[in-house]
Amino acid sequence: MSEHTAQLSVRTGSWCLYVALMGVPVSQWPEYDFGPGPVVPTPAERSRALTELGFAFTDGAEWEWTEYSETPDDDTSPVRLLASIGVCSRDGGAP
Repeated sequence: MSEHTAQLSVRTGSWCLYVALMGVPVSQWPEYDFGPGPVVPTPAERSRALTELGFAFTDGAEWEWTEYSETPDDDTSPVRLLASIGVCSRDGGAP
């Protein structure tokens, strides 16, 4: 079973969920756009989006949040949030 990392971040005012697939160009990574809005998608909404993309959480996986500066090494830079979780293809094989 291939394991991957799904990530949730804000891109141009919209929360976007995508699955990082090693060896695949970023432009071909599966993604789900939640539409514009400041509210973070709920865990249930994220789960439904992953299901639509053909993925499921790996056993025991939990969302992990990281904050980072928009401009590295600048403590006055806006802070961005990134959530990550382990996922696998719903059919057990590579997507």
